[in-house]
Amino acid sequence: MRIGFHPEAAAEFRAAALWYEERRAHLGDEFVEAVIALSQRIRCRAHELCNVARPVPAGFADSPRLGGSVPYALAFEVQAEDILILAVAHAKRRPLYWLGRVRHEPVQQAPEPTAVGQ
Repeated sequence: MRIGFHPEAAAEFRAAALWYEERRAHLGDEFVEAVIALSQRIRCRAHELCNVARPVPAGFADSPRLGGSVPYALAFEVQAEDILILAVAHAKRRPLYWLGRVRHEPVQQAPEPTAVGQ
């Protein structure tokens, strides 16, 4: 299965990584790694993690390197053989704001991971 990001989810991903990087050098990179790891878990278990008829938050990206839990979840839906990440959502803000993104955008290739601090 291919993984893609809704354009707004890609923007959320970049903004959160930059926010973390501003807090501490390389923290943004660690956030990127945590989100990529969670997206790979979703890729391997997508049908177990969601009801294909409606997207649900897949889980939280936990990273001990961040000193605890990163309060983000990836909301996604399965589209045929593709997975669309609908949101890189802060777990404690605006629940379900991303529901308007369901099935509105085709899957776009996942953004290439890059070092935030560069």
